[in-house]
Amino acid sequence: MTPPRYDRGDWKPGDGVFNAAGIAEYSLRVAERVGRLVDEGNFVVLLGGECSNLLGPAVALRRRGRFGVVYLDGHSDFRTVENSPYVGAAGGEALALVTGRGQADLADLEGLSPYVRDEDAALLGIREDDEDLEELRSVGIATWRAGEIDGEAPGKVLERMEALDGFWVHLDVDILDASVMPAVDSPDPGGIQHEQLRELLRPLLASEKCVGIDIGIFDPDLDPDGKYAAELTDTLVDALT
Repeated sequence: MTPPRYDRGDWKPGDGVFNAAGIAEYSLRVAERVGRLVDEGNFVVLLGGECSNLLGPAVALRRRGRFGVVYLDGHSDFRTVENSPYVGAAGGEALALVTGRGQADLADLEGLSPYVRDEDAALLGIREDDEDLEELRSVGIATWRAGEIDGEAPGKVLERMEALDGFWVHLDVDILDASVMPAVDSPDPGGIQHEQLRELLRPLLASEKCVGIDIGIFDPDLDPDGKYAAELTDTLVDALT
């Protein structure tokens, strides 16, 4: 699917999320495609750009019932005008938007806000210094920092999703440590390794409750010889198999 042209126009701080109209229109098109695939019984793998890719699947699943999201990311993407001076890029607000926070033209498409309830969301992989950790936990979003992810984490996440109609996995590949995945827009130390990501993904994707995954943020322009793409592909194929 061809996304709209990325256009900040004359955006300035305080104007809200830039390119919001384009993102909203595209998200509804993605929602139609994802919804049709889910209805046909397919497991959906959505390869995209940045974290606002989650909006389409979130809307599609909200139309169909009560679904959760497992948000695997090096950053919480929980920025709002309540906890930050201003908003801008939807990718930095994706978890906030799908849980009903932020401007209505993205957070309340078709009057469906919130697409995911706080108690139906789980966030794993943020760094130790994430500024939104306290707020996330206070509103009931189960959160694991990268250093807290262990062998029991997937099981605890699945327990949280058990009573729902299903769940979606969002993967921002900057959950990986910058030493093994520098080909992202915000590479940070303190992330997890490929083997940890495989061990995290396998039980989540194997669950009968899991209906799909979106994968984003990898930047091939920062990987000219394809080394990091190959390693990432191996990890994803292993987890999906």
